[in-house]
Amino acid sequence: MGDGVAGTPTVYDVAGRAGVSIATVSRVYRSPESVREATRERVLVAARELGYVPSGSARGLASRSTGVLGLCFPDYSDPDAESEAASVDADDDHAFMLYSDQIIRGMERAARRHGYALLIAASLTGGPESLVAKVAGRVDGCAVLARTVPTEDLEVISRRLPVVMLAGPPEQDGPGGLDRLDHIEVANADGQRELTRHLIEDHGLRRLTFVGGIEDSPDAEARFAGFRDACRAAGLPVPDEPDLRAELMTQAGGARAAEELVDRAGPRGLPEGVLFANDQMAVGALHALAGRGLRVPEDLAVTGFDGIPLGRLVQPALTTVRQPMRRLGEEAVELLVRRLAEERRGEPESLVLPVEVVRRASCGCGHEA
Repeated sequence: MGDGVAGTPTVYDVAGRAGVSIATVSRVYRSPESVREATRERVLVAARELGYVPSGSARGLASRSTGVLGLCFPDYSDPDAESEAASVDADDDHAFMLYSDQIIRGMERAARRHGYALLIAASLTGGPESLVAKVAGRVDGCAVLARTVPTEDLEVISRRLPVVMLAGPPEQDGPGGLDRLDHIEVANADGQRELTRHLIEDHGLRRLTFVGGIEDSPDAEARFAGFRDACRAAGLPVPDEPDLRAELMTQAGGARAAEELVDRAGPRGLPEGVLFANDQMAVGALHALAGRGLRVPEDLAVTGFDGIPLGRLVQPALTTVRQPMRRLGEEAVELLVRRLAEERRGEPESLVLPVEVVRRASCGCGHEA
């Protein structure tokens, strides 16, 4: 990103200038005490230089009943990822961008094209109920990450405005009737199945371990299902549960999982390959394994899922499944805009976006961008 910003500066511009995630910029203005002082000052300096006004301060924008789309998202920021991106390649403005940042960027760009502003509500501390209450009355339509807002709240909101569910499988019909909502996901199971098959067939690995997230993470569960499918097809043992689950799918969570795998390695030794449910955990594991004197991929292969930019900058470069995160955000806006243009709701749309396996050094393949 250059020194100048054309047009009105956005939260994305501030994040790029400061070298932090979009969620971190949001926290600086919402709960500054939760952000490290040095990081907070860097964000505020960037905002002053750009002339940025946070949406929370621009009450005219937030209180409008039209012209605004909303996004309800848990704050999955990862300070370790931001610090590492800054140290790995300070000139790469996109290195710090995580899953949520990429989706936000896609939504923001598509919303601009259609003449809408984007109102973002991201928090872990306030709870999803407060998020949806804040957003619902201020927007024309809303995108919500699956299973982050209570079903009963979504049922009420979706009666008044279009709602698009992001990630995970479509909700099954039930008391809330959420199967009537538009839905966008990526081919999580297909991607993980193909990556696991690659390790088994192309690298000859047989003893594999899967590190997942909490059971309420629909994407992580779908990826575990793909892992099980590949093991079953290869005649390998099929686990009922992931070998380990991380409460937060961050670098710190991945590092803890890697440490536990090393500590509990029995007579059979370490697994030949460890597949993490996302890239952030895999990057954390790479550091932890190196700290224990283990070589990747010589001692064990490591893979992730998502395709965040940081994965290609770490050593060794991370083998992963790249999902179209920005397109996920763009398609959410397109669905919302179409619904707003309709006089009546039609049948719900369900989109599954393709993914691709990216083979790099952490599994034993050559580096690929």
